[in-house]
Amino acid sequence: MSECIDRIKEISERLLADGKVDMVIGFRKGTLPMMNEPCFARRAADTVHLVWDSNCGINLANYLTDRKEKIGIIAKGCDSRNIVTHIIENKIKREQLYIIGIPCRGMVDKRRIADRFGGEIEDVFEETDTVIVKGEGTEKRFPKTDVLQENCRICIHRNPVIYDELAGDLVEEQADVDRYEDIRKIESMPPSEKKDFFSNLLSTCIRCYACRNACPLCYCPTCFVDESRPQWVGKGQDPVDVETFHFLKAYHCAGRCTDCGACERACPVGIKVRLFTKKLEKDCLELFNWEAGLSLDDRPPLDVYRPDDPDNFIK
Repeated sequence: MSECIDRIKEISERLLADGKVDMVIGFRKGTLPMMNEPCFARRAADTVHLVWDSNCGINLANYLTDRKEKIGIIAKGCDSRNIVTHIIENKIKREQLYIIGIPCRGMVDKRRIADRFGGEIEDVFEETDTVIVKGEGTEKRFPKTDVLQENCRICIHRNPVIYDELAGDLVEEQADVDRYEDIRKIESMPPSEKKDFFSNLLSTCIRCYACRNACPLCYCPTCFVDESRPQWVGKGQDPVDVETFHFLKAYHCAGRCTDCGACERACPVGIKVRLFTKKLEKDCLELFNWEAGLSLDDRPPLDVYRPDDPDNFIK
């Protein structure tokens, strides 16, 4: 891990010192444990603050939208796929970017660690594949694989798909993981049970829009929930309005979502909002053999029409 951090700092300092980029977007240590925050290094001296560990779950592609500068950016697998989507959707140009690729072994789930630790956490750090958590007079160790975010546990694209320089050795991609076990369970439910499932899932939503704000795909100039003429959805806590927001947001991500987990990580009440986008991800894979952000040469299936597109839904 320390070698990776040193490499990130070395590359970033060089890029800024040579004037190849105007800034480098990476991570710095947050003020709370397991809460690393974005860092915008604009001078070579600023790169001393850059860090990398399993608490860098924020998708930094979120900070590229409509930027005009030359930017260096730290990108793990899912971030790099969202960068591809940004380029395809003309939110930034490839020539503006210097992508520092980070092969990723997964981000830890701060809620899972907090539940297992059972007390106030003062510090969290890693030694190889072990996460060490310290509190007042207490230290506990967890295998990293036991406390990974769910999306990281089933990720099959850990290495960046696009980069200019790597800050670490490529990792072995996971195989034989069942990415859609939870989705198949929901699909097998009868309609009434399915409705109850989603109603219960969203019952704690406070409409803070943290999931939307954290999502690197949500960059409409005005979100549909903020439109007033016409008003598509109410602002209150009516269950219909809450469900409308989540379902429509998911459809806006169809064929574009990389399952980076930023939405779930940001949710203050722990709603498993990935269940919406995972269903659409599964449909895109099965219907169109499509996974988002793997190539600059192909557009998402809902962006284009082909005569052989599946049409069994037409009655």
